Amino acid sequence: MGFNDEFRERTKKFALRVIKLYQFLNKNNEESRVIGKQLLRSATSVAANYRASTRARSRAEFRSKLSIALEEADESVFWLELLIESGNMSEDKMKDLLNEAIEITKILSVSRKTIGSKKTNFSFNVY
Repeated sequence: MGFNDEFRERTKKFALRVIKLYQFLNKNNEESRVIGKQLLRSATSVAANYRASTRARSRAEFRSKLSIALEEADESVFWLELLIESGNMSEDKMKDLLNEAIEITKILSVSRKTIGSKKTNFSFNVY
């Protein structure tokens, strides 16, 4: 299994963890449900757009989808921080998920910078 396959699975697992968190938040207060819905959208978008990037037909399409995934990952970090800082979730319970969102954001950021380099050897996956 190559990096693309492993990272595609990692972003999917991240989305699934957020889905489970959202199911829990749905039983809490209105604020956590609203923030949770935003988090749900951004986290699932990370996985969907990274998956789409691995099927890109061109370097430009790959970079575009990667950029969207990066924006959504950063937004996921924001919503997780809001859940913690607003007191709707404890930092202890959210630490691992927040760290995963931060790591995914960093990986996507480095990947986007790398693909932006003209020296990068770019090949497409065909499924």
